Amino acid sequence: MLHKLPDGIEIYFELQGNLSAGSTIVFLNGLSQSTQSWLGVAPAFYTDHRIILLDLVFQGQSGTAPKFRTYDEHAADVFNLVGEHGRGKTVLCGISYGSAVAQHFLVNYPQKAESALLLSTFAHETVLFNEMGERWKVALAEGGYPKMLDVMLPDVLGKSYFINPIIPIETLKESRVARDLSAESLMQLMRATEVRGDYRNELKTIKASVIVAQGEEDVLIPPVVAKDVSDNIPGAEFIVIEKAGHTLNLEAIPQVVKILKRIVNSY
Repeated sequence: MLHKLPDGIEIYFELQGNLSAGSTIVFLNGLSQSTQSWLGVAPAFYTDHRIILLDLVFQGQSGTAPKFRTYDEHAADVFNLVGEHGRGKTVLCGISYGSAVAQHFLVNYPQKAESALLLSTFAHETVLFNEMGERWKVALAEGGYPKMLDVMLPDVLGKSYFINPIIPIETLKESRVARDLSAESLMQLMRATEVRGDYRNELKTIKASVIVAQGEEDVLIPPVVAKDVSDNIPGAEFIVIEKAGHTLNLEAIPQVVKILKRIVNSY
């Protein structure tokens, strides 16, 4: 389905699960992910919860904008969509890029989300993070998303995944490349992180109940960076998932489901 934002841009979303439920779980994708990235997680919540999967502007099947979206603007888009299609209590579950959007949502719209699970999250950039991002951009400019994916996968999959892959690496590459992601859209998405700055101080205003979960083997965003997020959100809990890298909605599906069930069963 398509939802028209106030500026006329349409974003793609799916309503799944129990549409009459009194709570809504909103899943927010990583940088190059789409709604399909939650196929291993979302079905575990179909019985008791209304599920919203969405592609942000510049992602998946959503539209594009004349200029890049800041994280605040992405959060406003999600707020607009949830205001029309959400029901009851709202839980946010975002990974990486989507977790940053979730942070801004929690800060800007404290009345709308009671709790959140932030996966592979960050509130400031490290030198290594920026260096990896520059390599991704160079690869994207030289060979589009297929070349970027070759450079990206060792950064976002843990070493344990390469030893024992859930989906063979070549099959994973083929399925990702088949999405034919726009190089320009990916560049625009990355701009949001480039202009964001250090967001740790803003996190101190969050009132929602938050769990931060990070992969032990995440080289893009090491656990210490995610712990900074947790330490700056009042009352937040920090969990390290063993033998997992950055892509937790692929590498650690049972663990993510278990943690998210703790959140949604707490009210």
